[in-house]
Amino acid sequence: MTRRKHRQEGEDPRPEAEGEGGLPPTDDEVAAGELFTAPPVSSSEATYPPPELSTRPADELEAELQRVKAEATEYLDGWQRARAEFANYKKRVDREQQDAHARAAAGILVRFLTVLDDLERALKERPAQADPAWVEGIELVQRKLQALLEAEGVEAIPAEGATFDPTVHEAVTHEVSGDHREGQIIEVLQQGYRLGDRVLRPAQVRVAK
Repeated sequence: MTRRKHRQEGEDPRPEAEGEGGLPPTDDEVAAGELFTAPPVSSSEATYPPPELSTRPADELEAELQRVKAEATEYLDGWQRARAEFANYKKRVDREQQDAHARAAAGILVRFLTVLDDLERALKERPAQADPAWVEGIELVQRKLQALLEAEGVEAIPAEGATFDPTVHEAVTHEVSGDHREGQIIEVLQQGYRLGDRVLRPAQVRVAK
């Protein structure tokens, strides 16, 4: 059956692809615009332009490489310095916050010390005929306040019989004493306290000379 007959019967007049039983187009079909499409070129047959190679001298390329390395080293050093500065800044801020908290806590605790002094003075100077219940109540309050201060880290500064230390003791008087060596504390007039390494209040003492 001819190609023309296929046309008359309404079938697709386009030839099948080459290699699948199709025939090349006739001259009349080519003239009518029914051009034959060539099969695509396989990747193995395709050609690509060769890669462009740098024509710059080797010493120029080496110089540029060294320059890039130097810049990378400079950037790394700058980043490391910035990181170290930030770490130091953070430590300084943390330390300042801790100091501020310690100062605030010290200011509050010092106020409790005066109350503790009044309780101890009341017990020391209690009347001979004082009501035992009154004395017991004062002692209970004094012990609770003392425990509260100790829980906050407040410690009494050793003074009785110790050697005078101007960093933690305050000399009220210097007296001659045959029972004490020179510089020894004779009596504690007001107990001193400290919070860690911070002196909340120096101990007021009498010192032998």
